[in-house]
Amino acid sequence: MTTPESGRPVAEPGAGGSAGRFGRWRGSRPRWWADAAAVASFVALGFWVTARLWWHPGHGVRDNPTDMAQFEWMMAHGARVVTDFAYPFGSDRMNVPDGVNLMANTSVLSVSLPMTPVTLLFGTRAAFLLFLTLGMIATATAWYFLISRVLGLAQGAAWLGATFCGYAPAMVSHANAHPNIVSQYVVPLIIWRTLRLGEPGRWLRNGLLLALVIVWQAFLNLEILLMTAIGLGVVVGALALGRPALRRRARPFLAGLGVAAVVAGALLAYPLYVQLLGPGAYHGLSRLIRGYSTDLASFVAYSRESLAGDARGAVGLAKNPTEENAFFGWPLVLLVAALVWWLRRNVVVLALAALGMIFAVLSLGREVRFERRATGIPAPWAALEDLPILHSVVPTRWALAITPIIGLLLAYGAEHIRTLAARHPAARPQIRFAAGTVFAMALVPLLPTPLPTKPLDPVPAFVTSGAWRPYVAGGRSVVTLPLPDTDYADPLRWSARTGLEMPIARGYFLGPDTRPGRERVALFGATPRPTSDFFTTIRKTGQVPPITAQARADAVDDLRYWRAGAVVLARPEEVGALPPHERAGALRSHERAEALRRGMTELVGITPTRTGGVWLWDVRALSD
Repeated sequence: MTTPESGRPVAEPGAGGSAGRFGRWRGSRPRWWADAAAVASFVALGFWVTARLWWHPGHGVRDNPTDMAQFEWMMAHGARVVTDFAYPFGSDRMNVPDGVNLMANTSVLSVSLPMTPVTLLFGTRAAFLLFLTLGMIATATAWYFLISRVLGLAQGAAWLGATFCGYAPAMVSHANAHPNIVSQYVVPLIIWRTLRLGEPGRWLRNGLLLALVIVWQAFLNLEILLMTAIGLGVVVGALALGRPALRRRARPFLAGLGVAAVVAGALLAYPLYVQLLGPGAYHGLSRLIRGYSTDLASFVAYSRESLAGDARGAVGLAKNPTEENAFFGWPLVLLVAALVWWLRRNVVVLALAALGMIFAVLSLGREVRFERRATGIPAPWAALEDLPILHSVVPTRWALAITPIIGLLLAYGAEHIRTLAARHPAARPQIRFAAGTVFAMALVPLLPTPLPTKPLDPVPAFVTSGAWRPYVAGGRSVVTLPLPDTDYADPLRWSARTGLEMPIARGYFLGPDTRPGRERVALFGATPRPTSDFFTTIRKTGQVPPITAQARADAVDDLRYWRAGAVVLARPEEVGALPPHERAGALRSHERAEALRRGMTELVGITPTRTGGVWLWDVRALSD
């Protein structure tokens, strides 16, 4: 409902009777120390989740080192845009000579540009880690102030809901090197500015402000922006139907929305053109990636990074440790269902519940899976996945959008309990004890554990010393063995360490598959070439394929295509220098490295030299 004099929303009766309009409180003002304590708890949780990365400077994310390397590269690109005025929406420093369409990838320009001083002073790993940690802290903080000031709920209820929004199992899962996904702090700002559109006489200002936060989110993560837009559409539509008084504000709301659409569209027109039609654009994700769905059993399971979870229980219910987008556990699912029934007279709660069900169904993908097995039951996503825009969405991530919905429902439930206790002072202790017990049973098992890490291979001295520079003169690139792909992205870290001054062939990114009949669908990395396939075979099998005259000719052609100045292979650490428990894996790495070295030597007929921690093949004579 709205106040007569301002038209601003106030708390729904029965869902927080003490809340007034947009941050004003009936009876008492928000307590600053409660705000400070809430933010301090978010800071503590953020550093708790990333503690091992801070404690061990030489470590990286164990379960997703390739994405960590990619985001380090993106942070270096943002710094290069600021210092060298490089083109922001694409780059020729990876995947030489074709380059990379960064609008079609996770370029995170809204973060990498302002964090340039951190990147330049402390390096790309520090920038990545700060981005990851502050992203979670800022997300929980933004939700806290949205719930407590804009929605007008009590600070305790806001803290509960915001903590879940920032540190739910899905968020901690994506903290495995997806800082752009855990950084959802712009979403509450978009909601806030959308709710303010109905203010009379301020449609122009409110529309402009909404456009700015939309653009901000667009350069952080477009997938989250799409889900936010759909969610707001459903909730605002429900409010318009359920609260007739709000319809009087339709004119300024629609006018402000029109301003936001025009301004955001104008600001994003060229970047979106580059993303959809520019060099390196692709036409949707591959059918394999679009098959990444949410197992129905995962909604009541526990994530491996939750207090009650473990890797064995979660394996197979999600495609990998970074996509555990549901994993709420039976107690929380039952609690949320009970809260929705209890607050069923609140139109906001009903709209949120309906939205959560829509996202849950979409996340099931094209076929329902249960307990790691296909059921043969078709799901609605099968009819939607080929539509424009939707063909670039990973279906399981619709379940990620359920997290803030549950956070809001928890906040509304806690507020209703607080109001109920205030109305029945004689039963207040019993109400609080019962509510605290139920909430604890549902939420304590979901408390996050620190992200697992592992030591990163050191960047070779060949890179850190600048010894690569003569080999890239004249527009040449460095070709690394193994060639970078979804399983090996260390060359991106090497290039990032040089501020992207060292260009590399191929890479780890999303680009079009240009092979005949592939319709330019997205491919992780560059389109395969004969020589890349040759080294992929060696890496997977440890065996050198037969080397024919055609293979040698293909190698020369590919080196020329890549404008190769040097081919380098990092030399693994000596096995004898490692602890016994690490020697088996190191021995396998040595065997693969030896096979790669032998294969490259026989392929081009050049004997490599050992320098700066790498085997080096000078191929400038071949690629000229």
